[in-house]
Amino acid sequence: MKKTILVLICLFSISALFAQRPSQAATYAVFGKVIDKDTKQPLEYATIVLKNLKSNKLSGGITDGKGEFYIKITGGTYNISIEFISFKTIRFNNRTIDKNINLGTVILSEDGEMLDEVNIIPEKSTVDIRLDKKIYNVGKDMTVKGGNVADVLDNVPSVSVDVEGNVSLRGNENVRILIDGKPSSLVGLDGTSALRQLPADAIERVEVITSPSARYDAEGTAGILNIILRKGKVTGFNGSINPTIGDPTQYGISTNLNYRTKKFNLFTNTGYNYRNGPGKTINNSTYFDNSGTITGYLDELKNNNRLGKGFNSSFGLEYYINNNSSLLGNIVIRKSDGQNTTSNNVSIFDANKNLTDTRTRDENELSDSKSIQYSLNYTNRLNDYGKKLTIDLQYSKSDQDKNGSIFQNNAFVENNSTLQNSTRKLFQIDYVFPRENGSQFELGYKADLDKSTSDYKNSPAVPYSDPKFNLSNNLDFEQNVYALYIQYGKKIEKFSYLFGLRGELTEQNISLLTTNENYNKSYAQLFPTINLGYELSDNESITLGYSKRLRRPRSWFLNPFESRSSETNIFKGNVNLDPTFTNSFDLGYLKKWDKLTLNSSIYYRHSTGIYQFISEERGDFVNGIPVIVRSPINLSSEDRYGFEFNTNYSISKKVNLSGSFNFYGFETVGKYNNVDFGNKDSNWDARFNSRITLPASIQWQTTMSYRGGQKNAQSTSDGIFSANLAFSKDLFKDNGTLVLNISDVLNSRKRKGYSYTPNSSTYGEMQWRQRQVSLSFVYRFNQKKNQKQQRPQQNNDFEEGGEGFGK
Repeated sequence: MKKTILVLICLFSISALFAQRPSQAATYAVFGKVIDKDTKQPLEYATIVLKNLKSNKLSGGITDGKGEFYIKITGGTYNISIEFISFKTIRFNNRTIDKNINLGTVILSEDGEMLDEVNIIPEKSTVDIRLDKKIYNVGKDMTVKGGNVADVLDNVPSVSVDVEGNVSLRGNENVRILIDGKPSSLVGLDGTSALRQLPADAIERVEVITSPSARYDAEGTAGILNIILRKGKVTGFNGSINPTIGDPTQYGISTNLNYRTKKFNLFTNTGYNYRNGPGKTINNSTYFDNSGTITGYLDELKNNNRLGKGFNSSFGLEYYINNNSSLLGNIVIRKSDGQNTTSNNVSIFDANKNLTDTRTRDENELSDSKSIQYSLNYTNRLNDYGKKLTIDLQYSKSDQDKNGSIFQNNAFVENNSTLQNSTRKLFQIDYVFPRENGSQFELGYKADLDKSTSDYKNSPAVPYSDPKFNLSNNLDFEQNVYALYIQYGKKIEKFSYLFGLRGELTEQNISLLTTNENYNKSYAQLFPTINLGYELSDNESITLGYSKRLRRPRSWFLNPFESRSSETNIFKGNVNLDPTFTNSFDLGYLKKWDKLTLNSSIYYRHSTGIYQFISEERGDFVNGIPVIVRSPINLSSEDRYGFEFNTNYSISKKVNLSGSFNFYGFETVGKYNNVDFGNKDSNWDARFNSRITLPASIQWQTTMSYRGGQKNAQSTSDGIFSANLAFSKDLFKDNGTLVLNISDVLNSRKRKGYSYTPNSSTYGEMQWRQRQVSLSFVYRFNQKKNQKQQRPQQNNDFEEGGEGFGK
């Protein structure tokens, strides 16, 4: 720890020395405002391009929400152009910049010819590659129309979602998921099911951040996925409506509405969906004695039917207090009801494969969950030079109620109920202070207070005589995280750096009310970050990032209560589980050609105290079959390394191809109960996407992905291939779009593999849902298909997510 602090002190000292150096060339500011000639409203995201007539180097920026821009450049003679899609470009040629220049209010008028042609201009690629992150624009992808957030994430480069909905980044499942840059209860008490309830149409974009700065939470050893919800910003009243139907049974409808004036912006996204998803699970087990002789077999066939009904609505109002400050309030409501029926047919055989017993176990579970989140954001741009203060307040509450019954061979076995609720309170303040020498200083504070309770009750037909098999549980879990961060960055010609330090204090309290047990844990850590960048040319750059991160155990990992997925398979948490700490390194390379973009990186992560799920026999039997308990433990360490690249190739206006490839390896070291759980393996995954314009202006999109098989000390799994197809056609003078989507065309999205214990071997096959065919229609009113497409703000090199490397 002392060494880390000393290194960071040295780094900040070096930063201060750089900050005190005089610039080699004088810099000046070019600023002004851009408005629409007809509406007199500011044009957000208008582009300002400055070309140095001596070096031919390009620089520039974009306007903010008030149509204003402020760009710092070195002195010289420039051609300046101000552009906006479907508007006529304004140019200021041969302007000598030897002092601060105010271009005043620039008025742009619509270009009639461009408006007529706007719909034949190809839409920009689904994936926008940046130096510090990858941005996935959901609105451009037809294969997720009518889908949910889990479908969206499964199409994001570097991200994969397995058949059970678990999200991983670069093969690592410990990824932090944020909503609008903050932790949110909308991810849910059960993150997997919650992601399936949020509709894809509510999402504007997903940001993949693999080398986060100190501004971000330290949680998530693999990195961060930031899901940005839609917020309309187009002037006037406009919107869209999107009904969807599909097979297996699916229907839904969503709408986006927006009304904006000079003083406020009112927006909403509301939707309802109904889905019935059949699935199947197979488990075939072989049992041995200590000498390896087969003692019996067990075959399980589970048929699932998951019925889900979900309502999701977001309301927001942004009030523009004055030219420099605004207040944004937002309420998000999510409600879902579900029914999950499972028929589990079990056949038991002796060592000679003679059938000795059969059982049918039927489960019926009803669930009801709801979440509400209130957010308030205050933003004050304290001056025209980038100084900014933001304050965020957030309160959210989630409740989930499950009631189930189990019958075996038509005889009642048990009833069970689970009542879960959680509350989260968040306060965050950030202050950005640019300095005259072109550097930027930032600091902030955050308090994230999370509390949840879980009350599980079980009423078996025949009560257990042994109290250790008690099937009722009541858990209170509280986790408070307090954080302070500071970071400093600067761009010196082609070289950029950003140094940061984040301190986090974690307090955890666990109460097992059923057994009157209490466990308290508190720990504090420093998390340094370093991000460096160098521009080899205007179209080529390299980046290097380092960050220290952690993974905190969640409440269900800590809860020592035994929960049953079947009679013989049990999950049990570990109350002594400690956090995992990871040091991450990422070396990136970006190269752009006229039609081709390549983004690649080499990464390495060293983790201590990693989680490993182990399976052990509990010691009791059900009809001669041993009961197996699966629990998480801390192992000593893991080294993980990999290489990935993402490409985008625009062959023509009618053909666009993109793809990604990720190869990674890992080595785990550790023993538990004198059993060596060390493991060494490598894996890879790939994704390909094509967008082709067919005759009659029909858009055809194909997405294919493959995730290689995996292996650890107790299990192996096969690779998974899946393919999606989508076709779309614009109708009603391009105000409407009809989309046909076929998800998992080959019905191949299945998890297959083997798991082992010292006395058993099990082959498993699991399909969460079958191939889905859906038809979706989008109708837009008072907006064009390509109208003023929103882009992430990027006029400040050190703006959120920019990490100081420019764009």
